Amino acid sequence: MSSTKTIGIIGGGQLGQMMAISAIYMGHKVITLDPTADCPSSRVSEVIVAPYDDVDALRQLSDRCDVLTYEFENVDADGLDAVIKDGQLPQGTDLLRISQNRIFEKDFLSNKAQVRVAPYKVVTSSLNLEDIDLSKKYVLKTATGGYDGHGQKVITSADDLEEANALANSAECVLEEFVNFDLEISVIVSGNGKDVTVFPVQENIHRNNILSKTIVPARISDSLAEKAKAMAVKIAEQLTLSGTLCVEMFATADDIIVNEIAPRPHNSGHYSIEACDFSQFDTHILGVLGAPLPAIHLHAPAVMLNVLGQHVEAAERYVTENPSAHLHMYGKLEAKHNRKMGHVTLFSDVPDSVVEFGKGIDW
Repeated sequence: MSSTKTIGIIGGGQLGQMMAISAIYMGHKVITLDPTADCPSSRVSEVIVAPYDDVDALRQLSDRCDVLTYEFENVDADGLDAVIKDGQLPQGTDLLRISQNRIFEKDFLSNKAQVRVAPYKVVTSSLNLEDIDLSKKYVLKTATGGYDGHGQKVITSADDLEEANALANSAECVLEEFVNFDLEISVIVSGNGKDVTVFPVQENIHRNNILSKTIVPARISDSLAEKAKAMAVKIAEQLTLSGTLCVEMFATADDIIVNEIAPRPHNSGHYSIEACDFSQFDTHILGVLGAPLPAIHLHAPAVMLNVLGQHVEAAERYVTENPSAHLHMYGKLEAKHNRKMGHVTLFSDVPDSVVEFGKGIDW
Protein backbone atom coordinates (compact mmCIF):
# COMPACT_ATOMS: atom_id res chain seq x y z
CA MET A 1 0.00 0.00 0.00
CA SER A 2 1.37 3.42 -0.97
CA SER A 3 2.05 5.90 1.81
CA THR A 4 1.11 8.72 -0.57
CA LYS A 5 -2.26 10.24 0.32
CA THR A 6 -4.61 12.63 -1.41
CA ILE A 7 -5.39 15.41 1.05
CA GLY A 8 -8.44 17.61 0.56
CA ILE A 9 -8.19 21.15 1.96
CA ILE A 10 -11.34 23.23 2.41
CA GLY A 11 -10.21 26.80 1.82
CA GLY A 12 -7.60 28.00 -0.65
CA GLY A 13 -6.21 31.10 1.05
CA GLN A 14 -2.65 31.52 2.29
CA LEU A 15 -3.10 28.95 5.07
CA GLY A 16 -4.40 26.37 2.62
CA GLN A 17 -1.55 27.20 0.25
CA MET A 18 1.11 26.71 2.94
CA MET A 19 -0.56 23.49 4.15
CA ALA A 20 -0.51 22.25 0.56
CA ILE A 21 3.19 23.11 0.14
CA SER A 22 4.06 21.09 3.26
CA ALA A 23 1.94 18.15 2.05
CA ILE A 24 3.50 18.25 -1.43
CA TYR A 25 7.01 18.27 0.06
CA MET A 26 6.07 15.07 1.92
CA GLY A 27 4.98 13.47 -1.36
CA HIS A 28 1.22 13.79 -1.01
CA LYS A 29 -1.32 15.07 -3.53
CA VAL A 30 -3.58 18.01 -2.65
CA ILE A 31 -7.04 19.02 -3.90
CA THR A 32 -8.47 22.32 -2.61
CA LEU A 33 -12.07 23.50 -2.45
CA ASP A 34 -12.44 27.27 -2.75
CA PRO A 35 -15.01 29.65 -4.30
CA THR A 36 -12.24 31.48 -6.23
CA ALA A 37 -10.45 29.81 -9.14
CA ASP A 38 -7.31 31.96 -8.76
CA CYS A 39 -7.04 31.62 -4.96
CA PRO A 40 -3.50 31.35 -3.47
CA SER A 41 -3.75 27.53 -3.36
CA SER A 42 -4.37 27.39 -7.11
CA ARG A 43 -0.62 27.94 -7.58
CA VAL A 44 0.21 24.66 -5.87
CA SER A 45 -2.87 22.40 -6.09
CA GLU A 46 -5.90 21.42 -8.11
CA VAL A 47 -8.95 23.49 -7.12
CA ILE A 48 -12.61 22.49 -7.05
CA VAL A 49 -14.29 25.89 -7.50
CA ALA A 50 -17.40 25.99 -5.32
CA PRO A 51 -18.84 27.71 -2.23
CA TYR A 52 -17.81 26.21 1.12
CA ASP A 53 -21.37 25.08 1.84
CA ASP A 54 -21.88 23.35 -1.53
CA VAL A 55 -22.63 19.81 -0.32
CA ASP A 56 -22.20 18.28 -3.80
CA ALA A 57 -18.74 19.85 -4.10
CA LEU A 58 -17.84 18.73 -0.57
CA ARG A 59 -18.95 15.21 -1.52
CA GLN A 60 -16.78 15.31 -4.64
CA LEU A 61 -13.82 16.37 -2.49
CA SER A 62 -14.58 13.62 0.02
CA ASP A 63 -14.86 10.98 -2.73
CA ARG A 64 -11.50 11.95 -4.24
CA CYS A 65 -9.48 12.32 -1.03
CA ASP A 66 -8.16 10.05 1.70
CA VAL A 67 -8.09 12.76 4.36
CA LEU A 68 -9.84 16.13 4.70
CA THR A 69 -8.83 19.24 6.61
CA TYR A 70 -9.80 22.92 6.67
CA GLU A 71 -7.86 26.18 6.71
CA PHE A 72 -10.35 28.32 8.61
CA GLU A 73 -13.36 28.06 10.90
CA ASN A 74 -16.17 29.32 8.67
CA VAL A 75 -16.75 25.91 7.09
CA ASP A 76 -20.20 24.34 6.98
CA ALA A 77 -20.01 21.69 9.71
CA ASP A 78 -23.43 20.22 8.80
CA GLY A 79 -22.38 19.93 5.16
CA LEU A 80 -19.20 18.16 6.17
CA ASP A 81 -21.08 15.78 8.46
CA ALA A 82 -23.28 14.84 5.49
CA VAL A 83 -20.37 13.77 3.27
CA ILE A 84 -17.36 12.65 5.33
CA LYS A 85 -16.54 9.00 5.64
CA ASP A 86 -15.55 7.43 8.95
CA GLY A 87 -12.29 8.97 10.18
CA GLN A 88 -11.81 11.06 7.03
CA LEU A 89 -11.83 14.38 8.91
CA PRO A 90 -9.48 13.71 11.86
CA GLN A 91 -10.07 17.21 13.31
CA GLY A 92 -13.79 16.39 13.49
CA THR A 93 -16.70 18.82 13.26
CA ASP A 94 -17.10 19.20 17.05
CA LEU A 95 -13.94 21.33 17.12
CA LEU A 96 -15.31 23.40 14.23
CA ARG A 97 -18.56 24.04 16.10
CA ILE A 98 -16.72 25.02 19.29
CA SER A 99 -14.50 27.49 17.46
CA GLN A 100 -17.32 28.90 15.32
CA ASN A 101 -19.34 30.06 18.32
CA ARG A 102 -17.87 32.13 21.15
CA ILE A 103 -20.53 30.88 23.59
CA PHE A 104 -19.59 27.25 22.92
CA GLU A 105 -15.90 28.20 23.00
CA LYS A 106 -16.07 29.95 26.38
CA ASP A 107 -18.05 27.06 27.83
CA PHE A 108 -15.51 24.53 26.52
CA LEU A 109 -12.49 26.47 27.77
CA SER A 110 -13.80 27.30 31.22
CA ASN A 111 -15.83 24.17 32.03
CA LYS A 112 -14.30 21.30 30.05
CA ALA A 113 -10.65 22.29 29.58
CA GLN A 114 -10.79 24.21 32.88
CA VAL A 115 -8.38 26.95 31.87
CA ARG A 116 -8.72 30.55 32.99
CA VAL A 117 -10.68 32.90 30.72
CA ALA A 118 -11.68 36.54 31.17
CA PRO A 119 -14.91 37.03 33.16
CA TYR A 120 -17.79 36.87 30.68
CA LYS A 121 -21.52 36.52 30.30
CA VAL A 122 -23.79 35.42 27.48
CA VAL A 123 -25.88 38.24 25.97
CA THR A 124 -29.06 37.41 24.06
CA SER A 125 -30.53 40.92 23.92
CA SER A 126 -29.93 44.47 25.09
CA LEU A 127 -31.77 43.58 28.32
CA ASN A 128 -28.63 41.70 29.41
CA LEU A 129 -26.64 44.95 29.23
CA GLU A 130 -28.93 47.00 31.50
CA ASP A 131 -27.18 46.18 34.77
CA ILE A 132 -23.53 46.16 33.73
CA ASP A 133 -21.02 47.98 35.95
CA LEU A 134 -19.74 50.85 33.81
CA SER A 135 -16.78 51.40 36.12
CA LYS A 136 -15.34 48.43 34.23
CA LYS A 137 -14.40 48.20 30.56
CA TYR A 138 -15.89 45.50 28.32
CA VAL A 139 -15.83 44.15 24.81
CA LEU A 140 -19.07 42.81 23.32
CA LYS A 141 -18.48 40.20 20.60
CA THR A 142 -21.00 38.47 18.37
CA ALA A 143 -21.06 34.73 19.09
CA THR A 144 -20.51 33.86 15.45
CA GLY A 145 -18.89 35.38 12.39
CA GLY A 146 -16.46 37.92 13.86
CA TYR A 147 -12.79 38.10 12.86
CA ASP A 148 -10.01 40.74 12.88
CA GLY A 149 -12.18 43.01 15.03
CA HIS A 150 -15.42 42.66 13.05
CA GLY A 151 -18.61 42.08 15.06
CA GLN A 152 -17.18 43.71 18.19
CA LYS A 153 -17.97 46.79 20.28
CA VAL A 154 -15.80 48.11 23.09
CA ILE A 155 -17.82 49.54 26.01
CA THR A 156 -16.01 52.09 28.16
CA SER A 157 -18.92 54.40 29.11
CA ALA A 158 -22.67 54.90 28.77
CA ASP A 159 -21.97 56.60 25.42
CA ASP A 160 -21.11 53.21 23.92
CA LEU A 161 -24.36 51.53 24.97
CA GLU A 162 -26.48 52.59 21.99
CA GLU A 163 -24.21 50.77 19.53
CA ALA A 164 -23.72 47.88 21.96
CA ASN A 165 -27.48 47.47 22.42
CA ALA A 166 -27.98 47.41 18.65
CA LEU A 167 -25.32 44.69 18.34
CA ALA A 168 -26.84 42.70 21.21
CA ASN A 169 -30.28 42.84 19.59
CA SER A 170 -28.94 41.76 16.20
CA ALA A 171 -27.18 38.56 17.30
CA GLU A 172 -26.23 36.38 20.27
CA CYS A 173 -23.12 37.83 21.90
CA VAL A 174 -20.55 37.30 24.60
CA LEU A 175 -19.71 40.21 26.92
CA GLU A 176 -16.13 39.97 28.19
CA GLU A 177 -14.55 42.11 30.85
CA PHE A 178 -11.39 43.79 29.61
CA VAL A 179 -8.28 42.17 31.01
CA ASN A 180 -5.35 44.31 32.10
CA PHE A 181 -2.56 42.38 30.44
CA ASP A 182 1.11 42.98 29.69
CA LEU A 183 1.31 41.09 26.40
CA GLU A 184 -0.83 39.25 23.89
CA ILE A 185 0.68 35.83 23.29
CA SER A 186 -0.21 32.64 21.47
CA VAL A 187 0.88 29.02 21.52
CA ILE A 188 0.73 26.67 18.54
CA VAL A 189 0.12 23.02 19.43
CA SER A 190 -0.30 20.06 17.07
CA GLY A 191 -1.74 16.62 17.76
CA ASN A 192 -2.08 13.31 15.93
CA GLY A 193 -5.04 11.98 17.92
CA LYS A 194 -2.73 10.46 20.54
CA ASP A 195 0.28 12.69 21.20
CA VAL A 196 0.89 16.43 21.01
CA THR A 197 3.84 18.64 20.22
CA VAL A 198 4.07 22.30 21.19
CA PHE A 199 5.82 25.33 19.67
CA PRO A 200 7.55 28.19 21.53
CA VAL A 201 5.36 30.92 23.03
CA GLN A 202 4.80 33.76 20.56
CA GLU A 203 4.35 37.43 21.46
CA ASN A 204 1.86 39.23 19.22
CA ILE A 205 1.44 42.93 18.44
CA HIS A 206 -1.80 43.99 16.75
CA ARG A 207 -2.71 47.21 14.91
CA ASN A 208 -6.40 47.88 14.24
CA ASN A 209 -7.20 44.33 15.41
CA ILE A 210 -4.92 42.83 12.73
CA LEU A 211 -1.71 41.02 13.64
CA SER A 212 1.26 43.19 12.71
CA LYS A 213 4.29 41.58 14.38
CA THR A 214 5.13 38.32 16.12
CA ILE A 215 8.20 37.94 18.34
CA VAL A 216 9.55 34.50 19.27
CA PRO A 217 10.23 33.62 21.98
CA ALA A 218 7.73 35.88 23.79
CA ARG A 219 9.31 38.25 26.31
CA ILE A 220 7.79 36.65 29.40
CA SER A 221 9.31 34.70 32.28
CA ASP A 222 10.22 31.05 31.78
CA SER A 223 7.63 30.05 34.38
CA LEU A 224 4.83 31.93 32.58
CA ALA A 225 5.94 30.49 29.23
CA GLU A 226 5.76 26.97 30.67
CA LYS A 227 2.32 27.73 32.10
CA ALA A 228 1.10 28.96 28.70
CA LYS A 229 2.42 25.86 26.93
CA ALA A 230 0.89 23.59 29.58
CA MET A 231 -2.51 25.27 29.09
CA ALA A 232 -2.29 24.81 25.30
CA VAL A 233 -1.40 21.14 25.75
CA LYS A 234 -4.28 20.69 28.22
CA ILE A 235 -6.73 22.14 25.68
CA ALA A 236 -5.29 19.95 22.90
CA GLU A 237 -5.56 16.83 25.02
CA GLN A 238 -9.16 17.65 26.00
CA LEU A 239 -9.95 17.87 22.26
CA THR A 240 -7.98 14.69 21.35
CA LEU A 241 -6.44 17.08 18.81
CA SER A 242 -5.52 16.12 15.26
CA GLY A 243 -3.68 18.79 13.28
CA THR A 244 -2.61 22.25 14.41
CA LEU A 245 -4.41 24.51 16.89
CA CYS A 246 -3.54 28.05 17.96
CA VAL A 247 -4.40 29.16 21.49
CA GLU A 248 -4.50 32.96 21.84
CA MET A 249 -3.84 34.24 25.35
CA PHE A 250 -3.15 37.29 27.50
CA ALA A 251 -0.12 37.35 29.78
CA THR A 252 -0.37 39.37 32.98
CA ALA A 253 2.47 39.88 35.44
CA ASP A 254 1.86 36.50 37.05
CA ASP A 255 -0.85 34.63 35.12
CA ILE A 256 -2.10 33.48 31.74
CA ILE A 257 -5.69 34.01 30.54
CA VAL A 258 -6.95 32.17 27.45
CA ASN A 259 -8.73 34.42 24.93
CA GLU A 260 -9.74 32.11 22.08
CA ILE A 261 -8.72 29.12 19.99
CA ALA A 262 -8.31 28.66 16.24
CA PRO A 263 -8.40 25.03 15.00
CA ARG A 264 -5.78 25.43 12.28
CA PRO A 265 -2.36 26.91 11.56
CA HIS A 266 -2.32 30.58 12.50
CA ASN A 267 -0.87 33.86 11.29
CA SER A 268 1.22 34.12 14.47
CA GLY A 269 2.90 30.77 13.69
CA HIS A 270 4.22 31.65 10.22
CA TYR A 271 7.73 32.32 11.61
CA SER A 272 8.00 28.54 12.19
CA ILE A 273 8.61 27.90 8.46
CA GLU A 274 12.18 29.22 8.75
CA ALA A 275 12.73 29.56 12.50
CA CYS A 276 11.84 26.01 13.60
CA ASP A 277 13.00 22.61 12.38
CA PHE A 278 9.35 21.78 11.56
CA SER A 279 6.72 24.38 10.67
CA GLN A 280 3.16 24.57 12.01
CA PHE A 281 2.07 23.43 8.53
CA ASP A 282 4.34 20.38 8.61
CA THR A 283 2.96 19.30 11.98
CA HIS A 284 -0.60 20.00 10.80
CA ILE A 285 -0.21 17.61 7.86
CA LEU A 286 1.58 15.00 9.98
CA GLY A 287 -1.14 15.37 12.63
CA VAL A 288 -4.14 14.91 10.34
CA LEU A 289 -2.40 11.88 8.82
CA GLY A 290 -1.95 10.39 12.31
CA ALA A 291 1.83 10.28 11.82
CA PRO A 292 4.39 10.55 14.66
CA LEU A 293 5.09 14.16 15.65
CA PRO A 294 8.55 15.66 16.22
CA ALA A 295 9.63 17.73 19.20
CA ILE A 296 9.93 21.33 17.99
CA HIS A 297 13.26 23.15 18.08
CA LEU A 298 13.55 26.94 17.60
CA HIS A 299 16.77 27.60 15.70
CA ALA A 300 17.13 31.18 16.99
CA PRO A 301 14.99 34.13 18.13
CA ALA A 302 12.88 35.43 15.24
CA VAL A 303 10.43 38.15 14.22
CA MET A 304 7.58 37.87 11.73
CA LEU A 305 6.03 40.96 10.13
CA ASN A 306 2.70 40.89 8.30
CA VAL A 307 2.61 42.46 4.84
CA LEU A 308 -0.76 44.13 4.21
CA GLY A 309 -1.99 45.56 0.93
CA GLN A 310 -0.59 49.01 1.66
CA HIS A 311 2.82 47.55 2.61
CA VAL A 312 3.68 45.47 -0.47
CA GLU A 313 6.18 47.91 -1.98
CA ALA A 314 7.78 48.59 1.42
CA ALA A 315 8.19 44.82 2.00
CA GLU A 316 9.80 44.30 -1.38
CA ARG A 317 12.24 47.15 -0.67
CA TYR A 318 12.89 45.76 2.81
CA VAL A 319 14.10 42.38 1.61
CA THR A 320 16.32 44.05 -0.97
CA GLU A 321 17.98 45.96 1.88
CA ASN A 322 17.87 42.95 4.26
CA PRO A 323 18.75 39.94 2.09
CA SER A 324 18.72 37.55 5.06
CA ALA A 325 15.00 38.24 5.60
CA HIS A 326 12.54 35.69 4.16
CA LEU A 327 9.70 37.17 2.09
CA HIS A 328 6.54 35.11 1.52
CA MET A 329 3.97 36.54 -0.87
CA TYR A 330 0.69 34.65 -1.08
CA GLY A 331 -0.18 35.28 -4.72
CA LYS A 332 -3.32 37.33 -4.10
CA LEU A 333 -4.06 39.29 -7.25
CA GLU A 334 -5.40 42.47 -5.66
CA ALA A 335 -3.53 44.34 -2.92
CA LYS A 336 -6.42 45.82 -0.92
CA HIS A 337 -5.88 48.04 2.12
CA ASN A 338 -5.42 45.90 5.29
CA ARG A 339 -5.61 42.66 3.27
CA LYS A 340 -2.97 40.10 4.29
CA MET A 341 -0.74 39.79 1.20
CA GLY A 342 2.32 38.12 2.69
CA HIS A 343 4.78 38.07 5.57
CA VAL A 344 8.47 38.51 6.27
CA THR A 345 10.46 36.46 8.78
CA LEU A 346 13.93 37.28 10.01
CA PHE A 347 16.18 36.10 12.79
CA SER A 348 16.77 38.78 15.42
CA ASP A 349 17.36 38.83 19.16
CA VAL A 350 16.66 42.60 19.29
CA PRO A 351 12.99 42.54 18.21
CA ASP A 352 12.34 46.20 18.97
CA SER A 353 14.82 47.11 16.24
CA VAL A 354 12.64 45.32 13.66
CA VAL A 355 10.10 47.99 12.70
CA GLU A 356 6.63 47.02 11.49
CA PHE A 357 5.68 47.97 7.96
CA GLY A 358 3.77 51.22 7.76
CA LYS A 359 4.08 51.94 11.48
CA GLY A 360 3.10 55.56 12.01
CA ILE A 361 2.40 56.02 8.29
CA ASP A 362 -0.29 53.71 6.97
CA TRP A 363 -2.09 52.39 10.05
